[in-house]
Amino acid sequence: MDPAHLTELIELEDNYWWHVSKRKLVTEILTREFPAPGLLIEGGIGSARNLLEFNRMGYDVVGFDLMEAAVEYGRSRGLDQLHVHELSQPWPVDPESAKAVLLLDVMEHVEDPVQLLTNAAETLEPGGGIIITVPAYPWLYSDWDRKLGHFCRYTKARFRDNAQQAGLKVKWVTHWNSFTLAPAILARGKDRLFNKRDDSPPRFNRVSRFTNSCLMSCAKLERTLIHSTGVPFGLSLVGVLIK
Repeated sequence: MDPAHLTELIELEDNYWWHVSKRKLVTEILTREFPAPGLLIEGGIGSARNLLEFNRMGYDVVGFDLMEAAVEYGRSRGLDQLHVHELSQPWPVDPESAKAVLLLDVMEHVEDPVQLLTNAAETLEPGGGIIITVPAYPWLYSDWDRKLGHFCRYTKARFRDNAQQAGLKVKWVTHWNSFTLAPAILARGKDRLFNKRDDSPPRFNRVSRFTNSCLMSCAKLERTLIHSTGVPFGLSLVGVLIK
């Protein structure tokens, strides 16, 4: 992760619609699928704001990140079980000890996602599972992805194929963030049309307080669909894997 992106995460994590909505989505999935107590492992902790939330929910939390600054910042927030670790290497936790593993916008950053999933699967206790979010639609790969260090964007088929190769089953997978898909297509189409390339650090588009509130309301409505019928399209995928 670019240090500037970590700084931005810290700045936005409590109020920006994207971070708040994703955190609420994941906490709802955890409560439904793998309720506390139990060991929860997050691979790629960012600012550790999510781990703080999960700890408050009653989980014992462990986090891994390749970025030393992210680990140090998380420890400064009172989370002791955070470690600098390359996720493609075997994870330093007991096998079959974790109730839930979270890989939130992480899998697209690794060259070998099957090895990542294999390592995560080895930590799962019977009945445990992995919650994953990834960006969707390979044809939307853009300068934004490049700057964030993404190797790819995902289809449901690729999501399922990676899981199968790692010996996992997809309990369910669906799109999310449907309400910003059209603006994203327009913005990235414009960049391609004018061959725009920007090497400045990636930044989330700032919005007014009113717009931020509206987007969070849209995300709340969408979560209702995710838990019932699923969502047929959206900028991201979210899914649950089990052994």
